[in-house]
Amino acid sequence: MATIVHFDLPAEDLQRAASFYGRLFGWKFERMPGPIEYFGITTFDGQGRPSLGGGMGKKNEWDTGITNYVGVDSVENTLIKLVELGGKIVLPRTEVGEFGYLAVCVDTERNKFGLWENKPVPSER
Repeated sequence: MATIVHFDLPAEDLQRAASFYGRLFGWKFERMPGPIEYFGITTFDGQGRPSLGGGMGKKNEWDTGITNYVGVDSVENTLIKLVELGGKIVLPRTEVGEFGYLAVCVDTERNKFGLWENKPVPSER
């Protein structure tokens, strides 16, 4: 069943946002490898265990707020169904290095959400 697997938090000033959310909620931020300035976010449940993960990068023209990503088996197939049901594609299927693929969509009520498809781990390829 599809469920929220990740969230993205766009920010104009990454250090300021990391400080804000770190102090407000106790979230941890870690710079991710690669040429794009991007931070992984670790959130914690009520018992202090790591919980839903997120990421933070620079705002751009389509990143107008926090985006929840729903895990799917195939971004490509889900986008086809999305359009058939009246949704719109904001950002088409995009490869995210060795990790997987994402897309950003808008539903019939103009709510933005993302799709995420994991790449198979090397032993599964």
